[in-house]
Amino acid sequence: MTTDADPIRSLDPEAIRGRLRRVRERTLELVSVLDWETLRRQHTPILSPMIWDLGHVAHFEESWLVRELAGLAPIDAEAGRLFDPVLQPRSTRERLPLPSGEALLDYLERVRERTLTVLDDGIAGRGGAELLADGFVYEMVAEHEEQHQETLLQAMQVLERPGYAPPRRREPPPGRPGAAGMARIPGGPFRMGWEGAGFAYDNEKPRHEAEVAEFWIDRFPVSQGEYLEFVEDGGYRRPDPWSAAGRAWLAESGAEAPANWFREGGQWRARFMDRSGPLPREAPVVHVGHHEAEAYARWAGKRLPTEAEWEKAALWDPVTGAARRWPWGDEPPGPERANLDQLVFAPAARGAYPEGASAYGVEQLLGDVWEWTASDFRPFPGFRAFPYEEYSEVFFGDEYKVLRGGSWATRPAVARGTFRNWDYPNRRQIFAGFRCARDG
Repeated sequence: MTTDADPIRSLDPEAIRGRLRRVRERTLELVSVLDWETLRRQHTPILSPMIWDLGHVAHFEESWLVRELAGLAPIDAEAGRLFDPVLQPRSTRERLPLPSGEALLDYLERVRERTLTVLDDGIAGRGGAELLADGFVYEMVAEHEEQHQETLLQAMQVLERPGYAPPRRREPPPGRPGAAGMARIPGGPFRMGWEGAGFAYDNEKPRHEAEVAEFWIDRFPVSQGEYLEFVEDGGYRRPDPWSAAGRAWLAESGAEAPANWFREGGQWRARFMDRSGPLPREAPVVHVGHHEAEAYARWAGKRLPTEAEWEKAALWDPVTGAARRWPWGDEPPGPERANLDQLVFAPAARGAYPEGASAYGVEQLLGDVWEWTASDFRPFPGFRAFPYEEYSEVFFGDEYKVLRGGSWATRPAVARGTFRNWDYPNRRQIFAGFRCARDG
């Protein structure tokens, strides 16, 4: 059975049609319970109005699957300008003449009809063989939409009174209380990055030799209960665990706890979409920025892992001397191995996915929460921008920190073990947590 954990790997029209259809069905399902006014508003300055994200999904699809592949004219030039992220910076998007819900759905449908016509006609003009190889450009468009689904969910998490109530929800498996500890990862070289046929972003390539010294890494992400100890020990009031940049952020933000925590009756509670209640102490802490993760690690006498350390602990198999596709092996993700695919709508308890362990016994590396690393977002040796510079290359440098692993809101195909996410150290809207490391 084909699932969305199996990305497009060929130019088979039926496989492409099915993948694009299933992705769109999920997008429309997620927004189906929200009214036009909610979709139209910009609920936080660092996220677009949800209606803009939906229009941008169609604009991106048209740009690559209609205009780039077939050289056809835009379906709606005004919509193209409206949903172009370069022409329309995020700070301006709420003031744009955004379409009604009916007009937006019509735009989505017209673009999809043209996409399928191009697919059926076998038109491949300016796009070239590299874009089409193994269905690369079609999978890129599918995963772009899946990434915007996660962006939409970030906006939905911000909604309050009422909170976002999903149209359906899946309960996660139970955790293993008391599971904790650290795993030892031997030093030495390993092969890092993506290699093989099919789609991966340019920043995941090329596979290259990396080397790390021996280190230890938490077997699980830091939990809500562990993070509560940091909060109750004055972690947000004492300067010593924080970097200079972290102290500046703390003074400016006035933060006292993760972004989804709130006080009620003298106790900390947490909100996950429309559900609020006592802190789920065994679940990973979420909605913390890099500054907070770094401060906690220092308070705990540890540090954040580097990106290379994270990937070795997650994907390297010391027995075969090769990288796995996912921490557990080459079988695609399923609900028994990882909390992915959005439908749990919160991180699962520690130890809920023993079948998802890596070769070193490290668990919950994919799903639940994106994990902050200590690494700046930089290109791998031999990097080549493809198919456009604006995805990765313009962000390289020391402004952004790398996150790895995916969250509960990440679709399975996007959550390949080599996927690299990045954001500013002060960002907390993403479904991000962390795990700690220490030197061997």
